[in-house]
Amino acid sequence: MEHLTLFDLNRLVKETLDSNLEPSYWVVAEIGEMRSNQTGHCYLELVEKADDKVIAKMRATIWAYTYRNLSTWFEGITGQALQPGLKILCNVTIQFHELYGLSANVRDIDANFTLGERAQRRKKIIEQLMEDGVFDMNKSHKLPVVPQRIAVISSPTAAGFGDFMDQITKNSYGYQFKVRLYKAIMQGDKACESMINAMLQIHNSREEYDALIIIRGGGSQIDLDCFDDYNLAAHIAQFTLPVITGIGHERDETIADLVAHTMMKTPTAVAEFLISGVRAFEERLDDAFARIFHYTNSVLNLHAQQLSTLGYQLKASAKDKLSARLYRVDHLNERLKIHALNQLQNHQKRLDLAQKSLNLLDPETILKRGYTLTTVNGKSISKAEIKPGDKMKTLSAEKIIISTVETQKDKNG
Repeated sequence: MEHLTLFDLNRLVKETLDSNLEPSYWVVAEIGEMRSNQTGHCYLELVEKADDKVIAKMRATIWAYTYRNLSTWFEGITGQALQPGLKILCNVTIQFHELYGLSANVRDIDANFTLGERAQRRKKIIEQLMEDGVFDMNKSHKLPVVPQRIAVISSPTAAGFGDFMDQITKNSYGYQFKVRLYKAIMQGDKACESMINAMLQIHNSREEYDALIIIRGGGSQIDLDCFDDYNLAAHIAQFTLPVITGIGHERDETIADLVAHTMMKTPTAVAEFLISGVRAFEERLDDAFARIFHYTNSVLNLHAQQLSTLGYQLKASAKDKLSARLYRVDHLNERLKIHALNQLQNHQKRLDLAQKSLNLLDPETILKRGYTLTTVNGKSISKAEIKPGDKMKTLSAEKIIISTVETQKDKNG
């Protein structure tokens, strides 16, 4: 039976591939693994996935000179470095070596494909969010006039979080903010799940906060891929508090930025946004107080003028009324004097008449007119019981006569 050595078989495969394959192929693949050595050569594992399962795999190499030029150019165009997880369109030549087997030599990479692939994926996620009716939900929340109770999702070691806290706590106006950090992974495969878990924790205490802030300190484009995730974007869009993002990138917005209530470029900008909101409210209060002061002052001045005028009028009126009252008092006083004088004169006349009457009734006067006064036993004759032998005393104007009763008889008997 004819047989081949392994080397002969591999050489046959090599000759067959060399004679039947094109000089190069443009291939769409995902970078599964990637490493470079000290010489500058880059070694890749290219994979193709279906439903997150690898269905094809091939080793690939980018030689040092090509890799140095390609990587710099690719990052300049796309804003991100070549790295695992990135889907690329690359031009490769197929090589088969009797000892090392089948491999691909990467000669070129189409950066526009990667941009287009990313843009297409973003477009599909945005369309799905709109179709689900959640894209603008967070924007419908009303941001409090003075948001000072802040929940923050970030990494405690992130430079962006440190910048945010430094800016918010050392603001020149002395405003006080209550900030609580909810720790999360901010890049990599576990970032979305970590941030969603932090959001669920905040949701359970949502009454304690005015807003949620998601901040990071920038990074490469692929570091920010987690912020283009559908699940994270859907949770942000439907979150019960206004969400403010400060992811720290200056290029295109992430989907998380697009669905958030407010997007700021950097964590520092988020802090300035909050501070400026409080400052704007304080200025409105100052303006309102100033307007109230001026209005109150003008009203007080007006009333002071009215009171002054009224006081003058009252003073004049009181003076006139007082003069009239004084005139009436003087008039009444004169009338009272005349009336009193008349009354005194009348009473004097009556007194004089009474005095004359009394004088006429005075016993001395009566006696001087020739009358006498007789008493029996110290009693008037009309009241005494007279009997013979009683002593009678008779008074006249000039004499006292003592006599003895001999007999008595009634005037009519």
